[in-house]
Amino acid sequence: MEVIFLLIGISLVLAVTFLWLFFKAMKDGQFDDDYTPSIRMLFDSQKKTTKDPSTKPKSHE
Repeated sequence: MEVIFLLIGISLVLAVTFLWLFFKAMKDGQFDDDYTPSIRMLFDSQKKTTKDPSTKPKSHE
């Protein structure tokens, strides 16, 4: 029974440690995306071509 309490205590310490490391990494900017904004301008200027439904090709009958 003492082993279960020991394992629960160790797992709680590990969980709190990993949570602290995650928040520390978030604060330091580890997960900031610096690459996407620099290439976003290359893809923003593409025009989407849409077909006008009112202009249908005429059939030759």
